[in-house]
Parts: sequence; C-alpha cells; structure tokens
Amino acid sequence: MSADAWLDHALCTDPADRPAAEAAITRLYAELNAPPPAFVWVGSPAAAAKVVPPSPPLFSDGPQPFESRMATLVSDLRARLPRGAGYTGIGRVTAMIHAAVGQPLGLHWRGQHDIPWVARVFEPSPWVTLARSCGWWWPRAEVCVVAERPTVLCTEPGDDGEERLHAADGPAVRYPDGFTVHAWHGTRVPSWMIDDPSVDRVAAETNVEVRRCAIERIGWPAFVEQAALRLVGSAHDPGNPGAELRLYDLPYERWGRPTRLLLAVNGSVERDGTRRRYGLRVPAWFDDPVDAAGWTYGLTGAQYSRLLRRT
Repeated sequence: MSADAWLDHALCTDPADRPAAEAAITRLYAELNAPPPAFVWVGSPAAAAKVVPPSPPLFSDGPQPFESRMATLVSDLRARLPRGAGYTGIGRVTAMIHAAVGQPLGLHWRGQHDIPWVARVFEPSPWVTLARSCGWWWPRAEVCVVAERPTVLCTEPGDDGEERLHAADGPAVRYPDGFTVHAWHGTRVPSWMIDDPSVDRVAAETNVEVRRCAIERIGWPAFVEQAALRLVGSAHDPGNPGAELRLYDLPYERWGRPTRLLLAVNGSVERDGTRRRYGLRVPAWFDDPVDAAGWTYGLTGAQYSRLLRRT
C-alpha cells in the first residue's frame, strides 16, 4: 500500500468498523492466551480517559498487568519490522489530540494514528485491521475501551512534511461526542481564536503563540485598525530587502504597560510563496523601527543595518 493510501487511513473520518476492530483485538488477546474482553465504545479519547480501569502501579507486586503484556507483544513486533518504509508523518496530530484530552490516558494504542509504524507491518495482521477500522483503544484484562474515529480531521502539510492540524472556520478535530481541538497552522488554540477573535481577547491573552495566531486570524490590517494603533514610524528593512518595518504604539490601557509593536515580514518564504507578517512587542522607548528590529536580535540599529539578510 502506498504512503498516500496509508495517510488516507490515518486521516479517515468514517464511523469505526466495530465488528472488524473487535475481531482484531480479540485475536491479539488470544495471542496472549486471554479470553475475549468486554468491549466499551466511547465517542472520543477524552471520554475514554474517564472510563478506562486504572492500571496497577508500575512496580507493584503481583502478576504483570495485561496492558504491559500487550506492550511487550507490540515491542517484539516492532523490533522485527523494516525501518522507514511507508511512514506517514502524523506525529503532531496525535500529540495535539493527546494534549487536548487534559487527563492521563494510561497505556493505550491509537488505531488509525498508529499508522507511522503499522504501515511497516506485513499483511495480514490485526494491527493493520485496527489502523483501518477504529480510533484509539485501551486493552485491560477483562475490558477493552475503544474510541470512535473523529468526524472532522483537518490538516495541512507542514514545512517539514509532517501533517499539522489547521482549520480556519471551526474545529480542526471533532469527535462524535462533541470533543474538539482547535488549531491554527499546527498551533493548538482556544475556540474563541477561530470562532470569534477580537482585539480585547488578543490583549488579554498571555500565550504569545496564541496571540500571534489570533492576530493572523483577524488579519494585520484589520487588527491595526480595530486596535487603533498609532504609527510611530516606518522604514525599509535592511535585513529583508523589499520589505518594510512598521512601528506602532500599543495602547497601555489594553496591553497592561506602555509598549510598542514592531510589524515585520518573515525573511523565509512560506509553502504558498508568500511571506508571513508578524508582530513583536518591543520597549516603548524605541522611535526608530530599525533600532527596534536590531534590539530583537540583540543588535544595535547600526549593526542590524549591515546584515546581508535575516531569516
């Protein structure tokens, strides 16, 4: 199977094939000489975190937990697999979903999102079936909790070839039970940033990355107008020929203290051929945009002016 076909499975939003998933998991239980578990289906990984039976402490006395035995089975399998073939870059997607759950998930496997290693398994295999049929799952001695696949999963290629979550008009990930993840070009953001961004919310946001994404969502021209920013000065960017530096006052009653905003253009070209504009907060004593730009690099304005090109 091609890498593109595997990626289609990784990003699939069809309802889970429950009979196929349960049959595959039952086969894996049989490989560990265990009877079929009772299956509990849930609408998202967040819902699973609330119902999965807790695992015994890692170094507790007694028999090895069933999920640890399953992990050994997987480890032995992966050690025999060829390296590299069929890999699809979805690590950022799974990491962001995991972080958004906000609760300990315990030992688990990820069905369709295990494809980066399952793509190297020779068919037929229950692991291949699971990657094609369900979302994340938690095997325990007598019960197995399985999550449905998402109903929405929006991604775009990142600069490094990895898929990254992005949606400009709603959640980047939505599960059947309503659990969502919002993302802007690979950065996880609160829902307001996508659904209803505003200058006041940007000013109150303490996370620099979220604030940057929110301004991009509004658009720099609209943000400058809505925030009533006063232009202090502009200049050609000596570190980025053809681009302009613009220095604005930020109203301290909104932003907490006297400060200024340096609006610059990225020296590197985006995948679509454009250059992204970005804003940097600089001390209020700067009146010259070139001096402010130099300060962001730890240079004086004169030193910055001698740069051949920044990135």
